[in-house]
This record gives sequence, C-alpha cells and structure tokens, in this order.
Amino acid sequence: MASDRLLLLLLRVTFLLTSLSRAALCATFTLTNSCGYTVWPGLLSSAGSPPLATTGFALAPGESRAVDAPAAWSGRVWGRTLCGADQASGRFACATGDCGSGAVECGGGGAAPPTTLAEFTLNGGGGNDFYDVSLVDGSNLPMVVVPQGGVGGATCGATGCLVDLNAPCPADLKVAGADGAGIACKSACEAFGTPEYCCSGAFGRPATCQPSAYSQFFKNACPRAYSYAYDDATSTFTCASGTVDYLVVFCPSISSLKSSVGGGANPSTSGAGLPLINDTVSFLNHGGGGGGGYYDASCSSSPAAPSCTVLLLLLLAHAATAVLAACGHR
Repeated sequence: MASDRLLLLLLRVTFLLTSLSRAALCATFTLTNSCGYTVWPGLLSSAGSPPLATTGFALAPGESRAVDAPAAWSGRVWGRTLCGADQASGRFACATGDCGSGAVECGGGGAAPPTTLAEFTLNGGGGNDFYDVSLVDGSNLPMVVVPQGGVGGATCGATGCLVDLNAPCPADLKVAGADGAGIACKSACEAFGTPEYCCSGAFGRPATCQPSAYSQFFKNACPRAYSYAYDDATSTFTCASGTVDYLVVFCPSISSLKSSVGGGANPSTSGAGLPLINDTVSFLNHGGGGGGGYYDASCSSSPAAPSCTVLLLLLLAHAATAVLAACGHR
C-alpha cells in the first residue's frame, strides 16, 4: 500500500538523518572542578579551528560545565588559579595559567606557563581524536582527561596527572605565592632557557633531545602525561572520532576514583593502573535520547495509523533539526 511505502521511506530517511546528526555532532567537554577552591578554566582554539562558545569562566568547587567543540576542532583546555580583579584598575588576572586578556574570558589568549594543559585534536588523522595532558610547560594543578564512551582499544583511555606537584617541585623550578607556598612548578625550559631543555637548535630532534632529570621528575609522578617535547610514545591517546565525549577533571580525588584503565603503548611505563572515574561526577548522556519522547508503542503493531504517520514526521523533523543544529551550523 502507498501508506506503507511512505512509512517505510520516512523510517529510512529518519534513520539516515539521525545517523548523520550524530556523526556531525561536536564532542562535548565536561569540565569538573574537584579542587577545594575555585578554578577558572581557559579554552583556546588552534589557528584555523572554529571558536568555542566560551573561552573562559569560573568553576566553583564541585561544579561542572559542558562545552561543545565543533567537528575537527583542535585546541587546549587548562585551569587558572588564584584569580581576581584588581581593585584599582578592575583588570582580571590569575597567579597561574593567566591568559593576558584582563577578563574572565580569555578571548584567544593562551596560558602563561607554568600550566598543566589538556590538548585535543578532534577528527584528526585516520578518523581519530588525539588528546594528551602535557606538563611540557610545567604544572599548576592536577588534571585528568577521561573519554566517555569511545572506540579505540587500549589507546582510548584516561590520561593526566593525579598528583599536586607544587609542594614537591624542585627548588629551582618552584613558583611560590605570597606566603611562600608553591603555587606552580616550572619546566626546565622555562627555568633555564637552554636548548637541551627546550629541545631547540641542535637538540631539536628526538634523537638529540632526551629526558632530563627535571623531566623525569614530572614523568615519575605522572607516567601518562607529556614530560618533555618528544615524550610521545607513552603520552598520546586516541579514540575513534564521533564516538566519544571527554571529561576534564581538575584536582581529581584518588580516593573517589572508582576504577582503573589500561592503555598506552607500554602499560608498564604508561601508568596502566591510573584510577579514572570520579564517583561525584554526573556524566552527561550527550546525544542520547533524541526523539525518545515521541515514541508510541502502539505504532509497532499499527504503523500505518494516522497518528503514527504524524509521529514519524515529528521524528523526521527532529532529526533534520539535529543535523542543522550540529557543530558548524549554529
């Protein structure tokens, strides 16, 4: 019957559009502050990448905020600490991770080192997302990245640094606050500026730029994080693009992380026992349940009923809207 053929066509088109909408959807970064103090996340898009809806905001202790990133986005996420506005000028600044904008929004400014960085390239080579947590520019607070969902086997796993390095930081790398306590830990490159520590000049190749005693301090504490420029083998992680969202946690609590993950090319040196899930975090079901509210069980037995035709048209409209609302069409 014509009505049956119409319904079948609508179902097929609905399925196609729903699949396309999911493929086009941006990844969602859920930023969670598990620190006992306010953190001001900063977000920077790489050159050529679309801007995000926000480039900086305040995140109170225990608070989470979701930020969508467009398809094929690349950039950085970090946490700023000890921030406030100058009473005289009103200019906003942070003691660590400052982006130089003079405002809560970073507006295209990057993080002043030393700062712990989460770096992402979505929909990169081979249809994969690439991500890492880097201490190459030093460290200012613990941070982990946990993929939510995702396909990619052992390489699609949690990474980051669970350790607050500010107190044990070597004296010649330590950044102290007004009270003398450590608030950040420099890299050797920033502290000394020499080619062997900065992997520059004659030391600008993997064969000539080797780990130093300083980079080993970071690596021993945080086996999965980048400790120097060519620390790729144990520090780069990948998930299949379009299958995963990312949880970024500042000051993850070891006691409340409930499981561990394998991953990395060499589990014996990449921290395969790193706990990764924080029980206090409410994970977002990004992309889930779209259209579910339209479902009517009676349509499974009488798909040609007029009410079901309306239902399918609603589903079709919902799927088409999702495609148009996906990243790149906002």
